[in-house]
Amino acid sequence: MLSLFSDDFVESLEKHAALKGAVQKKVDMIVANPIAIGEPLKANFRGYYSASVKKNFLIIYLYCLICRRKGDNKIVRCHDCSNYDDETVKFVEIGPHDQVYEKWQDCP
Repeated sequence: MLSLFSDDFVESLEKHAALKGAVQKKVDMIVANPIAIGEPLKANFRGYYSASVKKNFLIIYLYCLICRRKGDNKIVRCHDCSNYDDETVKFVEIGPHDQVYEKWQDCP
């Protein structure tokens, strides 16, 4: 399985360096089984999944297989979608719950 990390994800992880170990553990779990670990999001966030690292700290990601299978790729519209196979997990954001959703209020 291919794992990709957005610039936003990497920058946010640097800000929360104290959680790197917990984040790495959760990322490994997601890569091993993306559907079982995460919770599918709805509305403006359709196509994405969230997984808690700590009580109020989330990872937001896409699993290309499910995104395409559900037709969410027409909503998400990754600019590089055709470059990756179904077994790709794209980690797009990480941070405190409220900050992650506030940042994404009008996007992705």
